Amino acid sequence: MDGIALAVALQAGAGQDPISFLFPMAAIMVIFYLLLIRPQQKKQKEHDDLLKTVQKGDRIVTSGGLHGVVVGISDDVLTVDLGVHEKIRVKLDRSRVDRIEKGKTEETA
Repeated sequence: MDGIALAVALQAGAGQDPISFLFPMAAIMVIFYLLLIRPQQKKQKEHDDLLKTVQKGDRIVTSGGLHGVVVGISDDVLTVDLGVHEKIRVKLDRSRVDRIEKGKTEETA
């Protein structure tokens, strides 16, 4: 009995138009692009533009939450003064900068 039901179901599915399947799949792909992929690409582009504008004297916040002032710049490495006891400086990848705080430091203003 189950074999007959399976055969009937396969015949019913075989007669469907392929466009009736492709149209909903295309609509789902467009929705994914508009809601997920495009906003992420836009956010990544804005972050890349922000990383290009980092200069000496900028107050930054890293993705790990450290606050500091940029005192040295090379290609992909920034030297950051954390402003704690005895001028502690650390080197970090430029890509780890999360944001630049408004305004320059008092020393560079």
